[in-house]
Order: sequence, then C-alpha cells, then structure tokens
Amino acid sequence: MVSAIASLATLLLGVAILLVGQGLQMVLLPVRATLEQFSALGIGYIGAFYFLGFTFGCWKGAQLLRRAGHVRVFAAMTAVASAVPLLHGLWVNLWTWGAMRFATGFCFAVLYVVIESWLNERSTDDNRGTVFSVYIVINMTMIAAGQQMLLLGDPLELNLFALASVAVSLAAVPVLISRGEQPEPIESSHFDWRFLYKNSPTGMLGSLASGITNGAFWAMGPVFAATVTGNVEMAAWFMTAGVLGGAVGQWPLGWWSDKVDRRIVLVTAAVGGAAVGVALWLMADSVGPLGTLGLGFLWGAMAFPVYSVSVAQANDRADPGSYVMISSGLLLMYGIGAVLGPFLSSGMMTWLGSGGLFLYAAVAHGVLAAYVAARMVIEKRVGENRHTEFSDALTSVMTTSQVYSHACEQEEDAECATEPGGAVTDTEPAHR
Repeated sequence: MVSAIASLATLLLGVAILLVGQGLQMVLLPVRATLEQFSALGIGYIGAFYFLGFTFGCWKGAQLLRRAGHVRVFAAMTAVASAVPLLHGLWVNLWTWGAMRFATGFCFAVLYVVIESWLNERSTDDNRGTVFSVYIVINMTMIAAGQQMLLLGDPLELNLFALASVAVSLAAVPVLISRGEQPEPIESSHFDWRFLYKNSPTGMLGSLASGITNGAFWAMGPVFAATVTGNVEMAAWFMTAGVLGGAVGQWPLGWWSDKVDRRIVLVTAAVGGAAVGVALWLMADSVGPLGTLGLGFLWGAMAFPVYSVSVAQANDRADPGSYVMISSGLLLMYGIGAVLGPFLSSGMMTWLGSGGLFLYAAVAHGVLAAYVAARMVIEKRVGENRHTEFSDALTSVMTTSQVYSHACEQEEDAECATEPGGAVTDTEPAHR
C-alpha cells in the first residue's frame, strides 16, 4: 500500500493543491455575489453555468486528450483555470461571471479526467481500491480546507481570488515534473440513453435527482448560510459540514445497501434528506449557528450517498461489459440535474427566502422516494440476485471518477472512453 501511494505522491500532491483552490472558489463566489447584491436567480445562473461547463468538459475532454496528450492538456487547463479567479475579482458582473464559471467547470472536468486516468494506469487491481480511497480522502479534506480559507480575507477584495488562482497554478508543478509515464491515448465508445433507462429507471432517475439537489447545494448553500445566520464566515463552516456529512454517510449506507435491496436504502436516504431539508427550512432561523451546522452535516450524510446507491442499483442490473457506458450515462444524468438545480432552487429562494433552498431539496428527495417506493410495489420484487461492489460517490465532490469505478471485463487491456454525452474512462478501470 505504501509503495503504491509513494509512486503517486507527486500526482496526489498536485491534486491536493488543486482542490484547495477549487474549494475556495466554490464558497467565495456565491458569498461575493451575495455581498454584491446579486439576486438569488442570478446566483443560481452562475452556479448552473459551472455544471454546464463541467458536463461539457466530460463530453469533450476525451477529444482534447487524444489530440494533445495528458501533460499538455493538464498544463493548458490549469493555466486557464488559474486565470479565471483573477478575472472574477477584477470584473464583477453577473453575465460575465456565468461565462467564467462555465470555463472553470470545463477546465476542472478535463483536469479530473487527466488525474483519474493517471491514477488508474499507475495502480493495479490489488491496490486500486486503496489508491482511490486515498484520493477520496484528499478530495473531501482539501475541498473543506479550501472552503475554510474564506476566513483568511475579505470577500469584497481581490486577495482571496488571487489566493485561489495561486493554488490552481501551483497544482501543475508536481504533475508536470513527475517522472512517471503519462497514460496512453484514449479511444471512444458510445452509450444508449434508452438502454440506460431500460436497465434501471431507478438508477437513472436517482442520479438525476441527486444532481438536482446537490447542484443546488453547491451553488446556493453558501448564500443560504450567510443569509440565515447573518455571518459571511458561516458560509464556509456550513459547506464544510455538508461535505463532511457526505463523507461519513457513504460508509454505513453503502454497507447497508450491500446487504438488502438497494431501493430500500435509496428510499431511506431520500426520505432522510427530505426530512432534514424541511427541518433546515423551518428551523434554521431558530436553532442557532451550531444547530444549523448540525443539520447541514445530517443533510450531507443523507443527500450525497443518493448518487452512489443509484449507480450501484443500476450496475446490479447490468452486464459487466456495459458498466462503463452505464456509469458515463449516469454521470451525464447527474450533470443535467446539476445544471437545472441552481436555476430551480434560486427561484424557490426568491419566492420563499433563503430557506426555500432546502424546501426545494426536500421536494426533490420526496418525489424520488415516492417514485422508487412505487416501483417496488409495482414490481412486487424486493432484493436482487446479485450486488456489484458499492462505490464511493466522488461525484458528490464534483469529480468525474464514477466512470472509473468499473472494469471493462470483456476488454481487459483495451482503453475506453465516452463520446457525446459521456465522460472519459481509462485503460484499466477499477472495481471499487
């Protein structure tokens, strides 16, 4: 285990630095937009464009990598992604911020593709689970650390934007000087939307619902926390509480879903997310800062695993040779939901105030729970004959990793990726 991590130390160091810059931007921009008195709809528009760019990056990243190679693409994307935060600080305008967030989303999607294909190629079947577990920890902790950096300066000044830019720029150094060979060029494959739905309507719609709620949380959560508590610093603490809750919730719900029909776990998580959402809507003004943080933690613990369980449910019903296509399609469903989420939730916040964010999330989770429960009744079938291995929801922290979570068992030595509507996969995807 130690040797596997040591061989990837420079790459993982670059990931850690990159995600500090990413985490800071995720909380800084909604807070600054709130202080600039952008409307809730405007902030939702900005957040939606990040996910639109991210989804587009998943779609087009493979073409860039085939054309220029991993190292050149990584250098280009970090250059653009480090310039954008400075432009945010220098040019405060609603419409241009949307375009800039699109660029950031695109760059980070491609950067994740480069990093994760590198991790997969340099790991083996024996240590890949360990490697990606370390990667998960780095994602969660570094994003949380970046969010806490909001406390280091005034969001109305350029300093924090410059700090985010510096972090993204420095992330390129360990990756570009690494002595390890870069991954082989990738090829492409397609997936079928109709097959995706036929294989598992629950998995497909669960992924969409997860994107609808989680995308709203990432885009509008800082606005909710700052407005409800009247303290800008609480935005960082609230988002961190949600991330940590998501990290903690993965393991018990994942373990449980391996023991029973995953739809039972999915309904439980969705009902739990709806209940906590209603509590945040009704009680955030009265429970105080610590109570709000506690509820944020519980919401993350329920909401973030919904995507993981949905993917596992879909893969339970799939043939091994279709794992990559299904994972790519589910990632795109999540991306579509994450684009819609900030728009829909900002409308609810405009109507009902900041607490409307979590009423909106509660409704989305409630609809998902009702749909899955109805399918269970209609099918009159509880339990599956086969369970694939539960996979961590790296999409909860906005990476492309879910596509890497299954091996192309029928093409063990082949490289695979997705074209329109999909995200890149690698030469030796993993069973995680």
